[in-house]
Amino acid sequence: MNNQLQIVMEPDEIINFLKTEIKLKEICTRVLYQRIIEKAALQKGINVTTEEIEIEANRQRREKRLEKASDTVRWLEKQMLTPLDWEVGIRNLLLKQKLALTLFGKEVEQFFIQNRSKFEQVVLYQFIVKDEKLAQELYYQIEEAEISFYQAARLHDIDQNRRYKCGYEGKVYRWAVMPQIAPLVFSASVRQLVGPIKTEIGYHLFMVEDYIPAELTSNRYQEILDNMFQQWLNAEFDYIYSNFELSSSSGFFS
Repeated sequence: MNNQLQIVMEPDEIINFLKTEIKLKEICTRVLYQRIIEKAALQKGINVTTEEIEIEANRQRREKRLEKASDTVRWLEKQMLTPLDWEVGIRNLLLKQKLALTLFGKEVEQFFIQNRSKFEQVVLYQFIVKDEKLAQELYYQIEEAEISFYQAARLHDIDQNRRYKCGYEGKVYRWAVMPQIAPLVFSASVRQLVGPIKTEIGYHLFMVEDYIPAELTSNRYQEILDNMFQQWLNAEFDYIYSNFELSSSSGFFS
């Protein structure tokens, strides 16, 4: 007897599984996103060439270390894809990227300039204690070099994970810091002790190890562009969703 499980799946089986996993609406939303992209790209006269698809395919091969054609074939088989499926996926990706650049590419720099402070970062250390008196004592001990900031954090921080890291919070954006604390932290000099500052959590002491000015790097440019495009895509989707009745027989959005 052959007990090997045959992997044969019908479309209805896949759809029913996605329903039970509460994933069907998510997938259908992404399909509708693609329709929105296709329509907008057509209106803007945007298309993707065969050469562009080949360049991106080669980049993906290098990234995945698919050095030989046979390596690519095996990888596609594992992903349950045909070469055509892969090409269509690459084409959709490139179309999305080109549309995003067309719609918002010229707005990114202006957005960055207007919101520069939000992209400032500090390499931040902090620890929190519950008692005000202890916070004041530790402040003076650190100032007098009787104990280092890192030792104080290791011994007294109320957060166990941060104790293990001696108060290290890492690179932190201004928007990620509490509004009442951010101005003090981002105006502090390097290695300057800040605090104690009382919040509902406790009494905070901070130390800025480094200040990272906001720069419009290629990664940040792409991050802003992606966010702008996604907001536009969400707005287009919401408009369609609220103004058109989808077929109830499909059950896609019910």
